[in-house]
Amino acid sequence: MSQRPKRTSGSVAMDDYLEQIYTLIEQKGYARPIDISVKLGISQASVTNMLKRLDAEGLVCHIKYRGTTLTEQGTQIASAIIRRHATLTEFLRLFKIDEETIYKDVEGMEHHVSKDTLAAIEVLTEELQSNPEWLKKISARLENS
Repeated sequence: MSQRPKRTSGSVAMDDYLEQIYTLIEQKGYARPIDISVKLGISQASVTNMLKRLDAEGLVCHIKYRGTTLTEQGTQIASAIIRRHATLTEFLRLFKIDEETIYKDVEGMEHHVSKDTLAAIEVLTEELQSNPEWLKKISARLENS
């Protein structure tokens, strides 16, 4: 029986690192500890310690003074995290929730939402986008609550 790729690393902090590393590599072509430190707002020493941990877990390849790349498993987990983040953000934007609230809510939800719940949110988002009358009706109910 083949093993399914994990959808998270099992740690919120590790997930945040994987997400940032993935994003930095997409934006700049590389991820350096200083860049990760700036993005996450934490010390470079803390970043270096976590990178060593992620390397030991087989999620990144970290070479001192050279940068960090994601392994295949690290890439799969980071991609899943980013997809969840985008799906949850898109869903909440349908209801005109302010961006700061969406950001805070999604940061909490993205690490804990189950695969089944995410699938339901994806389908609901697609249905609401293709049926504006439904969205209008639901939005009106939310305004009156």
